Amino acid sequence: MQPEAGPLLELRGVSKHFAGVTALGGVDFTLDRGEIHGLVGENGAGKSTLMKIIAGVHADYEGEMRLDGRPVRFRSPRDALAAGIGMVHQELSIVPALSVAENVLLGAQPVNRLGLVAWRRMRAQAREQLEALGIRVDLAAPAGSLPLGQQQMIELARVLMSGARILILDEPTSALSPPEVERLFALLERLRQGGRSVVFISHFLDDILRISDSVTVFRNGRRAGSAPTREVGKSWLIERMIGAGHERLEESYTEAVTLPPPSAAPVVMEAERLTIAGLFEDASLHLRAGEVLGIYGFMGSGQLELARALAGKLPLEHGSVRVDGRPARLRGGTPAAKRAGIAFVPESRRAMLFAQEPVYRNITIAILERIGRILLHPREERRIAEGHVRALGVRPPRVDLPVGQLSGGNQQKVALARWLTHLPRVLLLSEPTRGMDVGAKDDVVRIVRGLRAQGVGIIVFSSEPETVLSLADRILVMRRGGLAQEFAGEAVGKDRLLAAA
Repeated sequence: MQPEAGPLLELRGVSKHFAGVTALGGVDFTLDRGEIHGLVGENGAGKSTLMKIIAGVHADYEGEMRLDGRPVRFRSPRDALAAGIGMVHQELSIVPALSVAENVLLGAQPVNRLGLVAWRRMRAQAREQLEALGIRVDLAAPAGSLPLGQQQMIELARVLMSGARILILDEPTSALSPPEVERLFALLERLRQGGRSVVFISHFLDDILRISDSVTVFRNGRRAGSAPTREVGKSWLIERMIGAGHERLEESYTEAVTLPPPSAAPVVMEAERLTIAGLFEDASLHLRAGEVLGIYGFMGSGQLELARALAGKLPLEHGSVRVDGRPARLRGGTPAAKRAGIAFVPESRRAMLFAQEPVYRNITIAILERIGRILLHPREERRIAEGHVRALGVRPPRVDLPVGQLSGGNQQKVALARWLTHLPRVLLLSEPTRGMDVGAKDDVVRIVRGLRAQGVGIIVFSSEPETVLSLADRILVMRRGGLAQEFAGEAVGKDRLLAAA
């Protein structure tokens, strides 16, 4: 039997608009059989919008899509999945309260003759699929109790269980530790050898260059270039992503920095022997005014849980926290943390933002009591929000647009803007640049440095070495729930952070 001629998937002249804003303008895209196709571009460049059209999330668009040479138009993700196209989104759709096994076979649970769920068969199928991905977890555990990296692999297993021959991965390595990345790449190689095709969206240019056969760059809603990966390098990608001035932004991808001498500013936060069994133990740290402290570790090392504990989201079993020398009573959650002078931006934007509400309401919610105790003042809210939107470069710069329609990087800017309206003493940033392109990361660096200059003490918790290297004045490395090493006043690179973790 002769192999089928022509590309597996082809899009011609695809355009998409949101409330008058052009997200895609006449885009062409081709995916071959047995190909891993990398997709890069700044936040808001249109790459995720195009993939959501392919995956049936957006049904209203202009242009043509062909699958196996035949015109298709999907009306829902279910339609796309039935045609063999599955997508794992950056914001995962795991059902936290359901078990791991239930999530792997969500919507496709095997049933017995009575039409009831065949639990034993379901667990066996889930175990087989997860073991094929190199994952060994408690199948009965609630999926929401697992680290984010494992949740992502569970969602990937669900899509593969459907038999998808086209797999779209949106920022698949952003929440994975290095060993998990290696496991994922080995899986993608097996899928490619088996004839499946993969679209790999990522802001990690090294990952794109390593795993992809070809790459397409998006810029301002249009295709800025396509090439076989072996023929291009990082500079080629960055130049097409952001054009003139890319040399300065390319610095955020350098491997080493020199940390400044230790600060002598007053201590704004002290934490002593913080402990939550199974998550972290005897974690002690201090933070000075106008200092950015980076806390780095692999996924599952405890740094994200430590962030939630300092924000009052997880109850401490042992230890104490002081802000400006006064005990911080954090058991009351976010309101108690706010009263103590602590603000928190979590790694999940979905957990912080109200997707259906406009940008201005998401920004001003932290200061509503100052704007009006009884009646809201939308005009004043818009005025305040417009200033922050301009200052932070939110795109598109429209405060009435539902925040859920913004790209991930621009949603993160809105999340940061919320705390610019009411400066805290301590700002906790959990994975602040996860899933961001090089330009948006540069914006976050600028925002954080501006807050530091105003005397805010900032702690950046991240599993991305590049993030802490570009932001931190001092770095602590967490390993297996403990603070293992500190870097201050010295040269440090990605290799040393990885070795310490």
